[in-house]
Amino acid sequence: MLEALVGHIETIVALAPVWGFLFIFLFMAVESSFVPFPSEIVMIPAGFLAARAELTCGIPVLDLAIAIAVGLAGSLAGAYFNYVVAQKLGLPFLQKYGKYFFVKPEALERASEIFNRYGDMTTFVCRLIPVIRQLISLPAGIAKMPLGRFTFFTGLGAGIWTAVLAIVGWSLGRSAAGLSYADLIKEGKKVVDRDLVWILLGCAVLVAVYCLVTRLVMGKKRA
Repeated sequence: MLEALVGHIETIVALAPVWGFLFIFLFMAVESSFVPFPSEIVMIPAGFLAARAELTCGIPVLDLAIAIAVGLAGSLAGAYFNYVVAQKLGLPFLQKYGKYFFVKPEALERASEIFNRYGDMTTFVCRLIPVIRQLISLPAGIAKMPLGRFTFFTGLGAGIWTAVLAIVGWSLGRSAAGLSYADLIKEGKKVVDRDLVWILLGCAVLVAVYCLVTRLVMGKKRA
């Protein structure tokens, strides 16, 4: 799918100075919902264009910051959609009819298993894991996870992922000259895949610190 979409990037990029941020929001909302749309094809070019002052503001650092914020907003919009749909329709409906809108039963079962085993924190960590990233909002909705906690953990994970992709694109925009958009995404994806383990390890440290602080605070409250 990535290869098929790359060919359309140049057409979209031509409209980026006017419609760039709207495109980022819409495509990231789609990516965060049921549709298997790769976020790399959105945020890496966004960072690349920001570095070259080819987005709306024409100020590289400002364009990068806005692109990350808009990408995060789009990710949350798609995640809310999944959350509400799952909350209203329930697991039996998704198991039976999910295949008609890109939700494979085995993928849904795996996401539900992870959520049920590890709890709310999975909505943070799983936002950084391909394939399951979009689906983890479904078991959260089915379990009626408190919306505030869902927003916080999902926003944290989606924010990190969005920022990483945009910064990779920014770095390539600063260092690589004459790079086609197809090559840009391929190179950016290589960088992300190579460093994903370090990103996950960093998130594991954040989770451990959160759990430790929560345990200490709850212990003091009980005392």
